[in-house]
Amino acid sequence: MRSNAFFSSRQRGTVLRYLSGTLALWPVVLAMPLCYSPIVKLPRFLLAVLASLGLTVASCPAESNRVEADICIYGGTSAGAVAAVQAATMGKSVVLVEAGQHIGGMSVEGLGGTDIDNHAGFQNSPAVGGLALEFYRRIAGNYGRQEAFEAMLRAREKKPALWRFEPHVAEAVFDAWMKEAGVRVLRGHRLAEKDGVKKEGARIVSLRTENGAEIAAKVFIDATYEGDLLDFAGVSFAVGREGNAKYHETKNGIRTDTKHGQLDRRIDPYKTPGDATSGVLFGVQDEPLGEHGEPNEAIQGYAFRLCLTKDPANRIPITKPDNYDSAHHELQRRYLAAGGGIPGPHSSIPNGKTDPGSWHSLAGNFTGWNHHYPTASYAEREKMVKNSRDYIQGVYWFMVNDPAVPEKIRKLWEGWGLCRDEFTDNGGWPRIFYVRNGRRMVSDFVLTEAHVRKENPAPVEDSVGLIWWPPDLHHARRLVKDGAVWNEGAVFDASKTADWIPCGIPYRSLVPKASECTNLLTPTCPSSSYVSYGAYRIEFIFMVAGQSAATAAVVAVDEGLSVQKVSYTKLRERLLKDGQVLAEPEK
Repeated sequence: MRSNAFFSSRQRGTVLRYLSGTLALWPVVLAMPLCYSPIVKLPRFLLAVLASLGLTVASCPAESNRVEADICIYGGTSAGAVAAVQAATMGKSVVLVEAGQHIGGMSVEGLGGTDIDNHAGFQNSPAVGGLALEFYRRIAGNYGRQEAFEAMLRAREKKPALWRFEPHVAEAVFDAWMKEAGVRVLRGHRLAEKDGVKKEGARIVSLRTENGAEIAAKVFIDATYEGDLLDFAGVSFAVGREGNAKYHETKNGIRTDTKHGQLDRRIDPYKTPGDATSGVLFGVQDEPLGEHGEPNEAIQGYAFRLCLTKDPANRIPITKPDNYDSAHHELQRRYLAAGGGIPGPHSSIPNGKTDPGSWHSLAGNFTGWNHHYPTASYAEREKMVKNSRDYIQGVYWFMVNDPAVPEKIRKLWEGWGLCRDEFTDNGGWPRIFYVRNGRRMVSDFVLTEAHVRKENPAPVEDSVGLIWWPPDLHHARRLVKDGAVWNEGAVFDASKTADWIPCGIPYRSLVPKASECTNLLTPTCPSSSYVSYGAYRIEFIFMVAGQSAATAAVVAVDEGLSVQKVSYTKLRERLLKDGQVLAEPEK
C-alpha cells in the first residue's frame, strides 16, 4: 500500500544526511539565500524541505561550472528539442541550453492548433516525417488515439483534429523524450548579453550564460526564435522587410495593396474624430504608408496563444488589468459602433480548449509594436511582453464588460477563461508570446519567394525537409490611409490560390557564411527573405529542420568538418534512413 507520508523512509534518511552533514553551517545558511549548482541539481524533495523552512533556493554557478559536449543546442524550442533527440540518438553527447524553464517553444506555450491539414486548399501532412512525425505519434498516444492516427496516415486523410493538442500534453511529451534520449538539459541558462560567445577565428569555442556556466562543444545549433546565438557569434542577419528589388520578389516590402484581414468598416483614426491635429488612437501608428514594395523595418505582429476554457472547474477568470485604460480600446469601440463584429474565441484543441492568436485584427495581434523585439535587450523584451499581456488582458476585459460592446457579441466572449491546468507556474498565462519573426540569417544562399512559388520555381538541390505552407504574413502596421484606419502588410490572402508549392528546405539556408562561423547551424532562423520565411515558420517545419541540422552536426563532428563542408549526399542518405521527407510524395 502506498504511504500517505510526505516523504518515504529513504527520502527522510537522505534529508537527515544532508542536514547533519551541514549542521555547523546552519547559522550561515539561515542568514543568506541558498545557492545550488545549475549543473548538479539538488533532489526535488530536498528543495521542497528547504522551501518549507522559508529558505530561498537560487541557481548559482558551481565550483566546476564548465560543461563539455559534442553538440550544444541553444534554445529549447520544438526545433531544439528534436535536434537534441536526434544528436543523442546518433550517439553524441548533447547539452540543450534553455533560457527559460520549459522545453518545446510555442508548442508548449499555447500553439496547439498546429498548421497541419487545416487549410481547404491543400494537404500538407505528407511533409511531416522523421522525428516530427514521431512527436505527433506520441501526442496521439497520450490521447489514446493511436489507431485513429495511424489509420489516417495510411489513408492519407485530412483530419486536422488528430494533429492538435493541449500545451501541457506537448510539454510532457518533450520532457519524457529528453529523458529517454539521455539529453542533458540546462534550464534557466540565458546566454550572457556581453561576451556570451567565445570564438577562435571562425569557430565558436564555448558559450557563457548569465549564471556563470560555460558550455563548450564542437558544433553549436541556434534553435531560438530570436537568433540570439547567431548575432552574438557575429553572423550576418536581417530583421525587417527587404524591398521587392533585393531578391526580385513580388510580395516583400511595403504593401499598399493589402486586402487580407482588412477592416470591413471605415473607422476614424483620430482621438477627436475628423481632427488630425488631435493625434491618432492607441494602436494606430502615425507614420506615412510609403511606396509599394520598398523596404521597411516593420514586421508582422506577435500574439499570445492563450489556452482558454469554458469549463467552470478548470477556468481562471480573466480579470481587469491593474493599469487598465479604457481609451486603449477606442478602436474596438468605434468599430463595434459602426456595426462591425469581433467574434469570440472558439474551441479548437482537445478538451474544449482553444488557442486564439489572431482570428480578428482587433482581437489578438499586437500590430505595430514588436518591430525591434528580435534585436532588443533582454530587459526591453521583458517590458514588451509585459505591455503586450496587459493589452490583451484589457481586450478580454473590455469585450466582456464595456457597455459599448453589443450584448450578442459580449455573450460570444463571456465564459472564456484561462486554464488552471495550463502554464501553472504563471497563473494560466503563457510565459512567452508568439515571435513570428526573429532574426533571419544572411548566408551565401538565401531562400526567396522564387523557391516557393508554383510558376517556374527556382530549384532546391540540397533539400533536407519540406516547406509546405504558403507565405503567411500578418499585418505589420496599422496606419491612416485616406482618412481611415488601415491595416498594412498581410500577405496570406495569396494562400487561397494554388500559387505556392511544396519546397525543399535548402541545407545551405541552415549554415552561415564560412568566413563568419564554421561550426554553427540554425533550424529556426534560416537564411531567407521575409516573404519566404513566412512559409517556413511553422512548428512542424522547425522540427524537421531541427532533426536535419542535428544530423549534419553529427556528421561534422564525426568527420572533423566545418558545417559548410558536410557532404549533402551522405547527409541525404541518413535523413532518408531516418524517415525525413525531402520531396513531395507521389500521389
